[in-house]
Amino acid sequence: MNRLAILGFLSFFISGNDVFFDEIQDMGNNEISINFNLDKVSLVRSYSLENPSRIVMEINQSSLPTEINVPYNYPIKKVRASQDGSLTRIVVDLYESVHWQNPTQTINTENIKLKLKVKRNKNLNKSIRDIVVAIDAGHGGKYPGAVGPNNILEKDVTLLIAKELERTLRDTYGYRPVMIRDGDETLDLNNRYQDARKYGADIFVSIHADGFRLSSVKGASVFIWSDEASSTVARNLSKKQRQRIQADIKNLKPVDFDEDAARQTYPEIYKKKISESKILGTKILDQLKRDPFTKIHKKNVEYADFRVLKSIDIPSVLVESGFITNPEDAQRLKGKPGRRMIARSVFLGIHNYFKDKPKANTFMSIDPGFVTYKIQKGDVLSEIAIRFGVTVEEINTENKLNNKQKNKTFKLLFNIGKK
Repeated sequence: MNRLAILGFLSFFISGNDVFFDEIQDMGNNEISINFNLDKVSLVRSYSLENPSRIVMEINQSSLPTEINVPYNYPIKKVRASQDGSLTRIVVDLYESVHWQNPTQTINTENIKLKLKVKRNKNLNKSIRDIVVAIDAGHGGKYPGAVGPNNILEKDVTLLIAKELERTLRDTYGYRPVMIRDGDETLDLNNRYQDARKYGADIFVSIHADGFRLSSVKGASVFIWSDEASSTVARNLSKKQRQRIQADIKNLKPVDFDEDAARQTYPEIYKKKISESKILGTKILDQLKRDPFTKIHKKNVEYADFRVLKSIDIPSVLVESGFITNPEDAQRLKGKPGRRMIARSVFLGIHNYFKDKPKANTFMSIDPGFVTYKIQKGDVLSEIAIRFGVTVEEINTENKLNNKQKNKTFKLLFNIGKK
């Protein structure tokens, strides 16, 4: 272990992480935020239980200096906490089932604000939450990434694909997408996976469009984290990150979660994350293979030491949508139809991942076979069908639609990813 790693490992244990209750905020529109203060960004596990209804947050490597026992109003009975070794367990007792969000962590000037949001919903018979998908548009700002014919920039292509994916997830009930960047911003590699943790992400998807010295190299690939690269292309891609990685490690803030140190502290969590990442990557790659417009560079999930995939517990994949230095791939990624097909494949892969392995306490654990799509003003059924990989006839049949209904705002229920 090098000196930098040793210092990070020691600081992970030496620096304290006290948990304090802050306040309960009425956010309006039946939404309540339960807030706590931490000393640093933490590994937080959350889940809901029934009979009686309650939400639990478990904060690793933390301590509880003062008692937390706070009664409140409907739908919250009480907020309480206990200490179990180095784990702080916070329990929010409820009068009824609620729609809740994975806890988020925000860096303030003095501390870390841990927030758990709940919202009343009389239609629920159990507490559920949305699946949080962190979408990382590769490069940005002063890092343009690969450059293709006619000065096509990787950072522009990845952002457009990411926004298409974000739109589909946002309009689909039960998913909550968060954009790591939504403009031409310069972010270091730490910001990307650290932000995914702060947003409470269930999975992390990084979108790229690679470049290579040989313009004949083309096709999409999917990568997951590994210390060892699985191919020559993977090794070359890894080398591009090495200089930035060393600089970004030095930029790690004292309040940030140290993924490198945690990897040694929680080996079983890390092992599970790698396994889940491979399953997620395989699901996405399977959908890319079905896309008639997208060529595949490697038929199996590849491995590389991309730092953005470094999270110890969040399943993480990097999708290379193609080689922007290849004229055919560049032309495909330059046009909206080609980018939309990439976004569709990624969405269907994500959905099939959660369909096969339903996340507890989410809508997928109730009915994983169907998706509820919220029709927006200006939507066209043919475009919706393309985005979700179904036909207009299937949408009409599944929903028993008539011509009058097609101009109204309503929800669509249809099975996706069946093939």
